[in-house]
Amino acid sequence: MAKASETKVGNILRYNNELVTVTEFIHRTPGKGGAFYLGKFRNIKTGKIVEARLGTDEQVEICRVETNDYQYLYEEGDYFVVMDNVSFEQFNVAKALFGPSAKFLKEGMDVIVSFESEEPIMAVAPNFVELEITYAEPAVKGDTSSGAQKYATTENGIEIKVPLFVNVGDKIKVDTRTGEYVERVK
Repeated sequence: MAKASETKVGNILRYNNELVTVTEFIHRTPGKGGAFYLGKFRNIKTGKIVEARLGTDEQVEICRVETNDYQYLYEEGDYFVVMDNVSFEQFNVAKALFGPSAKFLKEGMDVIVSFESEEPIMAVAPNFVELEITYAEPAVKGDTSSGAQKYATTENGIEIKVPLFVNVGDKIKVDTRTGEYVERVK
């Protein structure tokens, strides 16, 4: 337990029995009454923003969170199995923690997972991933207006829009946060 005055932006707290990350924390000293802190917290599981008013001596629980690099091994039901690169220990991480970027994961990829007392609470896929095109519609001559795109299917079955010059067998770079084509890789 720590005092509210020791809290900083970026800390992870247990507030109302929920894990929250501090996004904003402001000290206020009104003309009347004692000083206090106004905080904005983002719930880690739901993403909901919660606002709170804390006294300067109020007790808060700052959680110890360990964040490390792990290697993604394989999918098992609603979980991804990841391995610690140092101890080779394996953990099950819920697919939901990765969000929409989960569909871009390939075996052997490095991911970042945060644990709080042996429970995974956050997971992040790499920002960019290289995928091979397994199917692409043929480009039609004269279809070359600026920025023309076509649909292509990647090696893990994801359909994305790519420029007309991308063909079957090409490797492309995809942004996992938006799911958009970035560039062709040689």
